[in-house]
Amino acid sequence: MADTCGQVLLGSGLTVLSHPLMYIKVLVQVGHEPLPPSLGRNLFGRQVYQLPGLFAYAKHIIKIDGKAGLFNGLAPRLCAGTIGTLVHSRVLQRCQDAGKYEVSGTSQKAEEGSLQHVVNETTKEMIARSCATIVTHPFHVITLRCMVQFIGRETKYSGVFDSIVTVYKNEGVLGFFAGLIPRLLGDVLSLWICNMLAHLINTYAIDDSMSHTGEIKNCSQAVTGFFASMLTYPFVLVSNLMAVNDCGLAGGLPPYASIYPTWVDCWRHLSLEGNMSRGNSLFFRKLPVGKTYAIDQKRFF
Repeated sequence: MADTCGQVLLGSGLTVLSHPLMYIKVLVQVGHEPLPPSLGRNLFGRQVYQLPGLFAYAKHIIKIDGKAGLFNGLAPRLCAGTIGTLVHSRVLQRCQDAGKYEVSGTSQKAEEGSLQHVVNETTKEMIARSCATIVTHPFHVITLRCMVQFIGRETKYSGVFDSIVTVYKNEGVLGFFAGLIPRLLGDVLSLWICNMLAHLINTYAIDDSMSHTGEIKNCSQAVTGFFASMLTYPFVLVSNLMAVNDCGLAGGLPPYASIYPTWVDCWRHLSLEGNMSRGNSLFFRKLPVGKTYAIDQKRFF
């Protein structure tokens, strides 16, 4: 119980610190570009037009809403983090207990570090993460909509309880799970890619006789996690767009977004436009040639 409380407190602190970053990322994902591109230089010294980065975007939000404006949607996100940690911890513990009973009753325990052991542990983690994601997704939807309100200056989602009532009145129970499927798929794929790649690297590329083997294996886990998150980023983007799609906010309607019947249609539309990585980077945001942005509906070349 103490470990879970510690995880909740640590997670809440990290959530508060990282919230402005997520806020700006979500606005970029939706396609909101309130500032014109500026002429800068890329890593090779070549002049290119760049869209405003993290700090310029943050200054724009502060100018309009003050520093507190960077924390729009924080309350429902904290709720999601706290509940998600509790659910994840409880479900994972149940899975581990069930695994112990199976081992003692029927089969032999898989050797630690073996492929079977990695598959077993990844399966337990997948179940725990999926349960936490499903339970907390309504708060995730409310968080995104509180953020996207910045675009149209709406106040439709003003608090956790009021937002729950608003979603239920307008969209029913299904409204709380908008964008859930691509989010689940992305989480599951990211987890399996990360753990399988880390296992291959630790097994075939790292010699146990090497010094600092433990640190190297932890580093490989972090690297594969970053790589997996890059590969599965389109699922995150599509999930977030579907969570605000046609919800009555300006950020979920044209010109910022088309009305997508399903998340597959959203994926296809972004793919055709070449926008599958939109919002993946908040630094060195090069302006794509010929792209149209909702800032003034002009094309920049």
